[in-house]
Amino acid sequence: MTTSPLYILTFVFTVIFSLLPSMAHAHSVMGGNVFYSGLLHPVLGTDHLLAMVAVGIISAQMGGRAIWSVPATFVLVMAAGGAFGIYALTSIDFEFGISIIEHGIVASVIVLGLAIALDKHIREIIAMAIVAFFAFFHGFAHGYEFPVGAIPWTYIAGFMCGTAALHVAGVLIGLVGKEGAKGRTVIRHIGSGLMGMGAFMAIESIQFYLQ
Repeated sequence: MTTSPLYILTFVFTVIFSLLPSMAHAHSVMGGNVFYSGLLHPVLGTDHLLAMVAVGIISAQMGGRAIWSVPATFVLVMAAGGAFGIYALTSIDFEFGISIIEHGIVASVIVLGLAIALDKHIREIIAMAIVAFFAFFHGFAHGYEFPVGAIPWTYIAGFMCGTAALHVAGVLIGLVGKEGAKGRTVIRHIGSGLMGMGAFMAIESIQFYLQ
């Protein structure tokens, strides 16, 4: 008896989200091993996790070369954003701009969720441009929480690896979902769910800044 792709997809999606340490989108940094801190940083922030899994799903929906080019673009631009975030943390006063970064991260969850829900073919270069734009915000947030005094590139390598792993998880979800009409429907519902969670985060952020 063969296992339905729909059941496989549901299982994978459930396992990933059961690993969420908290639904609060805090950007926690672990002490001790700097690489390990960077590795966990994308996973411990729900907004980061959702966006990065979404990038993988989108690339799988697109298929072809986009399966690796879109996630690779995100990882590389995110590393550049992380380096700038570390520079901002250690060299300039950027506190005034943190709210912009946070809003950009939340917007990424909403926009990427929308792209998954619509499941429309878009040009590879456009998808790369969109994920690159949002990757900078995510990278900056990682870098701005760099444990000062540690080795920057060790930390950056950590969150690049963590992000790549989440992209792979998203690609697997997307590939399984493409196996049948029901699977594609589930994927689109996941996209809608991501939009909803992004909207919830946006409301939380607005309420926080209004206090």
